Amino acid sequence: MMDYYQFLKKILFKLDPERAHWLAECGMKFTTDFAPFLLSMAASKYFVTDDRLEQEIFGVKFLNPVGIAAGFDKNAAMIKALSAFGFGHVEYGTITPKPQDGNEKPRLFRHIEEKSLQNAMGFNNEGMEKILKRISKIYPYTTPLGANIGKNKATLQEDATKDYEELVKAFSPFCDYLAINISSPNTPNLRALQNEKFIKELFRACVKLTNKPILLKISPDISEKEAVSVCAAALEEGAYGIIATNTTIDYSLVTNPKNIGGISGEALKEKSFKIFKSLAKEFYNKTVLISAGGIGNAKDAYERLLEGANLVQIYTSFIYEGPSVAHKINKGILELMDKDGFSSIKDAIGSKRK
Repeated sequence: MMDYYQFLKKILFKLDPERAHWLAECGMKFTTDFAPFLLSMAASKYFVTDDRLEQEIFGVKFLNPVGIAAGFDKNAAMIKALSAFGFGHVEYGTITPKPQDGNEKPRLFRHIEEKSLQNAMGFNNEGMEKILKRISKIYPYTTPLGANIGKNKATLQEDATKDYEELVKAFSPFCDYLAINISSPNTPNLRALQNEKFIKELFRACVKLTNKPILLKISPDISEKEAVSVCAAALEEGAYGIIATNTTIDYSLVTNPKNIGGISGEALKEKSFKIFKSLAKEFYNKTVLISAGGIGNAKDAYERLLEGANLVQIYTSFIYEGPSVAHKINKGILELMDKDGFSSIKDAIGSKRK
């Protein structure tokens, strides 16, 4: 029988991608507010509960390793629904201090043959104050939550640290970790901050402001050597982990690219994994590593775990595969663990590094 989402996807994919996302968000918010029993039904169907998948990271229990990456729930409005779909953690944002509309539309595009997306959203979000009011009503939450933070487009480069400091102070009480985003290609000159000098200055300032772990999210478009040095700089100044990677501006990866924005999904898989492996080689067992970028199935996720990822994150495969994707990946990970003789995910993680 055809997965019902594959039928729904045919309708959604006839719409502009951003309009389809808005409809999905409306549906999740409506269900959360007016039909919470449906979320309970979804959780019973999609959430994989198995002790073998559990880990404690940041002093918090993660029931499974598959999270939803930042960018999907920019305004922390879909957390309960995403948890019901089986995600072991939810990273909301990217949040900026002031609300911003983002870049001009159209700014989100599908590459259906490559199971990929291209987005030039530009940190569109409702801003710190409104999102704080929303997240404060549900935190602490049963599913671990990460807050992904970024600077406003209008903030001068020399004032960027102030934006991040303000956000760290504001969201620390309402998340289990913070992720610093200086690797999006959609805010002018943001990636220019991805250098050792600024990273050291930024983390030196931010770690003093919170007892929550702060992670750095990096780009797949820097060299492996540069990725290692930038991450090492962050870790020296108190970063708790690395998220690798954000989207790519390597437009050669898709057949008919737009000339704006970053590409995510299957087209990014190889490039992202290559950067991740170089970081895992250097930092496995020294810090928390989260792998994101092109993960579409259990095999992809399992390979990242074996290479040293403590957690994985998906985004684009959720769009293409639907609400059952986290369930399928977690079930698949368990099957692969059984095949390889691992009794716990903790034994599988980094086994290629041991």
